Amino acid sequence: MSASHSQSAFSRRSSPRPRSIALWLFCVAILVFAMVVIGGITRLTESGLSITEWKPITGALPPLSHADWMEAFDKYKQIPEYREINNGMSLSDFQFIFFWEWAHRLLGRVIGLAFALPLAWFAWKRAIPAGYGIRLFALLMLGGLQGAIGWWMVASGLSVRTDVSHYRLAVHLITALFVLAGLVWTALDLLTQAADTRARTARLTGFAVAAALVLFVQLLFGAFVAGMDAGYVANTWPLMNDRFYPAGVQWLGSFWATVTDDPYLVHFIHRWWAFVAAVVLIVLARRAKRAGSRGASIALNASVGTQVLLGIATVMSGIALPLAVLHQAVGAIVVASTAWAAHATGARRR
Repeated sequence: MSASHSQSAFSRRSSPRPRSIALWLFCVAILVFAMVVIGGITRLTESGLSITEWKPITGALPPLSHADWMEAFDKYKQIPEYREINNGMSLSDFQFIFFWEWAHRLLGRVIGLAFALPLAWFAWKRAIPAGYGIRLFALLMLGGLQGAIGWWMVASGLSVRTDVSHYRLAVHLITALFVLAGLVWTALDLLTQAADTRARTARLTGFAVAAALVLFVQLLFGAFVAGMDAGYVANTWPLMNDRFYPAGVQWLGSFWATVTDDPYLVHFIHRWWAFVAAVVLIVLARRAKRAGSRGASIALNASVGTQVLLGIATVMSGIALPLAVLHQAVGAIVVASTAWAAHATGARRR
């Protein structure tokens, strides 16, 4: 009787829970989405360099006294951004930019805990289906690496530059979006398994890979535009300062340097590659619909259309903060919708 009871308890503890894990991953994905949005606000308000130290544990608390605030402010005064751009800034203005960077880092810590603690619990309960443990651990490690990438990005603007490297900002943003896509894809795999324990995981089709690469280029140049403030070089559409091809492009010594470092050309590429990406993603949406996922098709079509309109509106507004933040937020939704649609087309080929 006792042995039978113990075996029953062990059986309950070791029962896989794919649906529960999928719902948890969707919740983490929402947090990552919020992180991307706050990261956009941090960048647009030029707040990213306000905290000049990386303290993963003790840095969770903001300054709690006037003396603590003055100490943080004095450290900020030592970097080029303050000396060359914000010289004379008031303490209240510093507190404003400090808040956004602190909120961005705090949410990163929250995401880490929201992923690591439930993962440990599911592992202890032996609730993780076979084959998913390594994938979930890899996502955890990638999230931890993202924190280090964030500091690597900030460090680029603390000694010589008055802003962060747009290359490092691109790595930071794209890594976050990759994590978002990985969370959505894994959650969808788990939901499929919850419905049918014999179902295999979805595979990336050739077209889905091509669509992801086209979207990657658009995201990369979007990050470059943000990092270089290249959105400000023209506030008209479809022409850039009365010309289709901007007049301000300069040869910077090599093709790569010119394509990635000239703000006029970076803006031009991001502006028009968007339509290439839109066409490819709309085709992916149609394929998802044919594969039986009408929801993925609607989500991808709607997010892509909205994103194109927001991009145009953001440029014509002179990079108004609310529109620019919405543009980054919908960009994250495009990534999640692309993962959903790609998963649907891959699931068709089980």
